[in-house]
Amino acid sequence: MKKTYTIYGMTCNGCKSTIHQNLNDLPEIESVEVNLEKGEAIIFAKSDINISKLQNALPSKFHIEEKLVDDSSAIVNEPIIESDQEKSKLQQLKPLLIILIYISFASILMNFKNWNSKEVMLDFMGLFYIVFSFFKMLDLKGFPKSFRMYDPLAKRLPIYGWIYPFIETGLGLMLLMRFEIKIALIITLIVLGITTIGVTKTLLDKKSIRCACLGTALKLPMTEATFIENIIMIAMAISMLTDYTVV
Repeated sequence: MKKTYTIYGMTCNGCKSTIHQNLNDLPEIESVEVNLEKGEAIIFAKSDINISKLQNALPSKFHIEEKLVDDSSAIVNEPIIESDQEKSKLQQLKPLLIILIYISFASILMNFKNWNSKEVMLDFMGLFYIVFSFFKMLDLKGFPKSFRMYDPLAKRLPIYGWIYPFIETGLGLMLLMRFEIKIALIITLIVLGITTIGVTKTLLDKKSIRCACLGTALKLPMTEATFIENIIMIAMAISMLTDYTVV
C-alpha cells in the first residue's frame, strides 16, 4: 500500500533523516521515501496506518497530512493532469478571493457618499486585518505551527506566531478608528515585509506548504496569490504613509 503525505516543518537534511528514521521504525511500514524539496514523504506500508500514529512517531515540530491526490506516479496524459492541478488550485483559493472581493466592496460602500480614495484604502486595510485575524483566532493553537513554516520571525521567535493574530486585530482597529495611523502603517510595513520575505523564499524553493493567511480553518495552498495580497497591502501602506508624511 502506497500513500503520499505532506510534511510541514521539514527544513534541512537533518529533518529529512529524522523523519525517515522515525517513520521507518514503525512495524507497519515497509519503506519510506522522503523528499525535502517537495516537503513530502511516500510511505509503502503493509496495511493502512492511522494518521495519528504517524504524527506521534514524529517530533512535535513536524506536522504530517495525507495528500488526497498522489500525482507522483502520474505520467500519462500530462497536459490533462496539469490542467486539473491548476483547476484545483483555483478552487482552493476561492474562499480567499471571495473574502477579498467582499472586503473591497465593503470599503467602497463605506465611502460611497463622501468618496475619498485614501479613506477607502484605510478601510480596506482595516477590514483586511480584522477579517483575516478572525480566521486565525478560530485555531490559535494550530495557526503558529502553520505560520512558522514560512515566516522568518516566527521560526526564530515562536511566541511571535502566537501573538500575530492579536497584532492584526490591533492594526485593524487602529486603521478603522483612524487612531495613530502612521504607527499602524509603519508596523504594517514591518510585519508584512517580514512575512513577504518568507513567502517569496517558499515560492522560489517551490515548497508545497499551507498558507496560514486565513488560519487553519481553510486549507489554502501557498501560491502567488499570497505574495500578491501582501504586496498590495505593502503598496497601500507606503502610499498612505507618504501622504501622511507630506501632510
